[in-house]
Amino acid sequence: MLTKIDTTIKYGKQHGGFGIQILYPGLIRPQLKDTGFSTLGRIDHARITPGTLIPMHLHRDDEILTYLRSGKVKHLDSEGFADIISNQKLMMMNAGANFYHEEMVLEDGGVLEGLQIFIRPEVGGLKPKVQFHQMPEAYSLNKWRKIAGKGKDYPLQVSSNTWIMDMRLENGADVLLPEMPAKNTAFLFYVFNGEIQVSENMTLKAGESVLIENEYPLFNALETSDIVLFITQTNAVHFDEGMYSGNLQEQ
Repeated sequence: MLTKIDTTIKYGKQHGGFGIQILYPGLIRPQLKDTGFSTLGRIDHARITPGTLIPMHLHRDDEILTYLRSGKVKHLDSEGFADIISNQKLMMMNAGANFYHEEMVLEDGGVLEGLQIFIRPEVGGLKPKVQFHQMPEAYSLNKWRKIAGKGKDYPLQVSSNTWIMDMRLENGADVLLPEMPAKNTAFLFYVFNGEIQVSENMTLKAGESVLIENEYPLFNALETSDIVLFITQTNAVHFDEGMYSGNLQEQ
């Protein structure tokens, strides 16, 4: 089954130079009464002007991937880590019981555009930790690249049955979903930018996505496109009371 998620389901926020479009993937299945979908809590698509400071703030029981396509950020946190995040330097904050961080968008990186991805941990109250990973290239051309997930072959680790990949699909190229050994697998195919043809009657533009269950469609790039793929299991064990990844309808 293919369920398209267009931009009308997103919540927009703008404050000065800070703008985000928030996707709660569970809203496409209102009968589940959950703003998240299994282990996927929420996805923020951000566009932030240089010089913007996001001051120190709290996270609890979220696993948060910072995934940039442009811009640079100086990161500081309560665990004592400080580093520069870019489109090649990715960060996973396994927030656990209590975790604080701040981000400064650097002038020399230009306008920031990226995703902040909130994943539900397997259980609450874990010990906070931060992971960084330097990618050898900014983009993976026409090939799925492992970013974050459960398993030693993923550079950034999460605790729940969740896997994230990306790809730059060049104009005219096509691709299938990766094979996954897990049962009850669901895929959320997110177009960061560009335009993708999914089927004869479905096209995805920047900021749109499709939830895929029990199908393996062919994706064709109508223009060069950056794609992020989120993979979960519909029966995955997860903690849904995180500060941002939790079920907002129950908070």
